[in-house]
Amino acid sequence: MKRKFVNILTISVMLTTIGYLMDDDIKEPSMMMRFVEFFGMIGILFIVVSIFYFASASIYKNIHARVKGLNDHSGD
Repeated sequence: MKRKFVNILTISVMLTTIGYLMDDDIKEPSMMMRFVEFFGMIGILFIVVSIFYFASASIYKNIHARVKGLNDHSGD
């Protein structure tokens, strides 16, 4: 489980860095505000990617269990 969170955090950091570099808005003059924006965006992306990943994994696991259950009873 810890490995999954580290992978999701890595994806969030990569997407945030790419987005921050591609952003053409005027940057805040305050270095503190830049860090707050950067880490805030990492947090938002981490939550969004986590929700998407764990929801899809749960749905996949549920469907897989139901299909397996149907296959087990088909030979009766």
